[in-house]
Amino acid sequence: MHVKKGDKVMVITGKDKGKTGTVLAAFPKKDRVLVEGVNVVKKHSKPSQDNPQGGIISKEAAIHVSNVMLLDPKTNEPTRIGFKDINGKKVRVAKKSGEALDK
Repeated sequence: MHVKKGDKVMVITGKDKGKTGTVLAAFPKKDRVLVEGVNVVKKHSKPSQDNPQGGIISKEAAIHVSNVMLLDPKTNEPTRIGFKDINGKKVRVAKKSGEALDK
């Protein structure tokens, strides 16, 4: 996958198109990511030990990784990702600016 936990991404398709947020979790086996403030759904919960009140809870649902694009750290615009070998390590590189994304 081209995104990891903690990356800043922009949604490029769907109902939340244009929104940006950080990746909260990545699920590589399912090709899905959880993005902060994107694809918010309402979940009905019964009263339980940890939530005695119950009710309707808003939370983020996972979206497909192909619907997000990484933001370039230099220009803060969506960019594609390339890989380079720097000091024997495979590092993600932004195609627009050539900036390395992994430290």
